[in-house]
Amino acid sequence: MSQSSLFSSGSQLAPFVISSGLLRLSWNAIISLETVVNSKQGVRLSYKVHSVPFHGKDLKIIVFETQDHDVQVDLISSYDLNKENFVDFEFLCTQRNPLFSVNKTVFSLLHENHQILVQLKDEIISSTQLIVTGSGLAGSVASLFTIYLLDTIGSGKNRPLCITFGAFLIGDKKLQESISRSSTWNSCFLNVVSHKDPLPTLFITNKTTSYMPFGTFLLVSDEGSTSSENSEFILELLVAISSTHVQNQGFQSAEYGNIVESLFRKVICKDLTPQAGNINLSDSLLASISLQLLALGLTPLIQDTNILKKMRIQEVKFIMDKRTLFDPSRKLNVLKKDMAQLEWYKKKTKNQGIGYYDSFRNMYSHFDQDVIGFQKNLTKYWEQMVEEAEMKPQKEGSQFRTRWLYAGTNYRRMVEPLVIAEYYRDKGQDYVNKERSIHFKKLEEWLNEGNQKTRDSLNKTSKHNVESILTLDSCFWAHVEEALIACKEFKNEEAKNKLDKFENYVYNLLKNYAVSPEIFLPKSSYMSWWNKYKAIKGSSYDSTLASFMAKSENYKEYAEGTFDFLSVQ
Repeated sequence: MSQSSLFSSGSQLAPFVISSGLLRLSWNAIISLETVVNSKQGVRLSYKVHSVPFHGKDLKIIVFETQDHDVQVDLISSYDLNKENFVDFEFLCTQRNPLFSVNKTVFSLLHENHQILVQLKDEIISSTQLIVTGSGLAGSVASLFTIYLLDTIGSGKNRPLCITFGAFLIGDKKLQESISRSSTWNSCFLNVVSHKDPLPTLFITNKTTSYMPFGTFLLVSDEGSTSSENSEFILELLVAISSTHVQNQGFQSAEYGNIVESLFRKVICKDLTPQAGNINLSDSLLASISLQLLALGLTPLIQDTNILKKMRIQEVKFIMDKRTLFDPSRKLNVLKKDMAQLEWYKKKTKNQGIGYYDSFRNMYSHFDQDVIGFQKNLTKYWEQMVEEAEMKPQKEGSQFRTRWLYAGTNYRRMVEPLVIAEYYRDKGQDYVNKERSIHFKKLEEWLNEGNQKTRDSLNKTSKHNVESILTLDSCFWAHVEEALIACKEFKNEEAKNKLDKFENYVYNLLKNYAVSPEIFLPKSSYMSWWNKYKAIKGSSYDSTLASFMAKSENYKEYAEGTFDFLSVQ
C-alpha cells in the first residue's frame, strides 16, 4: 500500500468514543452526589465512589477531587521514589527502561494519601467494570492511581478505564514508553482535552518539554473532535493548541459538561464531519490530518506546510509501526512449519547414522544447507520474542514468557545445537561463556524461574519416550566439543579436571534419560570423544560411564528404555 493511500482515523473514532455514553457518565459522576456509595477525605485530596447501572451491570465510578489546584512543573524519578521506599510503581521498570519520572505535585498527592488509597484499591479490586475519573489536577491523580492499579488488575478483563477531563500530563517519555509497552495498559487511559483549556498544555508551551502524553486523547472544540493514541502526534497538537490560549484564559473546567453534551447530541444527530472547505483530497493522510486540525479550530495550521509535513511523518511512522508490530501468535503458527522441517531433518540424519548435530556441523549434503534458512527464521523470531518480553512491564512480561515457554524450550533444545555446530565448525572455543546468545540464556532462565509444574512437564523424561526426546541441556554439544579439545591437552591438569567433570555430567544425563540416544550413533562427535578418552585412560580404566559404554548393546537398551542403571552402580 502506498503512503498516499494511508489514512488517519481520529476524526471517525472520536464520535464512536463519544457515542458510548461513558464520557457523560463520568462527568455526571464528577458533579453529582446522588449516586455516591462512599467518600473519603484525605490530605488535600478526596474521592467518591459512585455505583451506576450500565448495560445491565453495576458500574463503579471513582471520582477524585483536590483541594489544591497549584501544580508545579518539577518531575521526580522512579529512582528517587525507590530511595524513599515507595515501590508501588517498580513493576513498570524493565531492563531496557529502568527509570522514568512523574510529576512531583501529582505524586505527592498520591503519596500523602497512600494509606486511604491502599484501602480503596482493596475495595475495588474485584470490580469487573470500573472507571476512574477526575478533572484538572484531580484527573492527573486519577491517571497515577490507575497506573497503581495496573500491577494487580490491569491485564485482565477487569482492567480499569481512566477518563480525565483537562488533566495535566503526569510523566516523561520514559513513563509513556513503560505504559505503551503494553497495548492493554495504554488502552486504559482516555484523556479529554478542550482546545480552550490552558491547563493540559501548561507544561508543553514549547517542543523541548520533558513531558509526554500516553493513552488515547480525545481533543474537542466547538467545531468537532478528534482522537489519537500517537503520542508524538498528540504532543504536536497540544503544542499547537497551547499557542491559542492567550485569549482563552477564562475557560472553566465546568464547561466540559456542556462540551460533552454538545458532542453527544452531534453524534446522535449524525453531525460528524466538519466542513472540509478546500482541503486537498489527493493525499488521504494529509486530508485526514487537515480534518482533525479543522475539528479543533486550528484552521491556520492547514496552510502551514512544515507543520503538516511533520504531522504526516509522525502518523506514517505510527501507522507503519502498528502494522509491523510483533505478533507472536500469528508468527508462531507460521514457524511451526520450520520446526517440522527440523524434525524431519533430525530423523533423516539419524537414519544415516550421524545425527543432526554432526551432519550440520560437517555439511555433508544439500539438506544441511537447507537447514540454515529454517534455523535463521526461527532464531530471528525468538530473538525478537525475547526482546519483546523483556521490554514489557515486569508482571505482563512474566505472563507473556509463561505463555511461550513450551514452544521456546523446544526451540532452544532443537536449534541451539545447530548454533553450537556452526561455532565449533569455525574453530570457536568456550561457546557457553563467550558466544551463547542472550535469548538462549533468557529462555533457559525463564524455564528455571517458572512454576514447578511447568518445569516438571518440560523436563520430564521417560524410558518409554527416550528415543524421541531432544537432549534437555541445549548446550550438551558445546560440552562435547570442549571435552574433545581437552583430550588434546590431556597432560594439562585443568584439562584432566574438565574431562572428569564431563564424564560425570554425561553419566548423570544418561541415568536420568535426559540425553537423546543419537549421541551413540557411529559418526557422532560424542562417540569420537569417547574413543579418544578411552585411549587416553587405557583399557583397564573403570568407572560407571566406562561400564555403560563398554557394550554396544547397552546403547540399544538405553534407546528402548530397558537399561538398568543399577547394574553399573
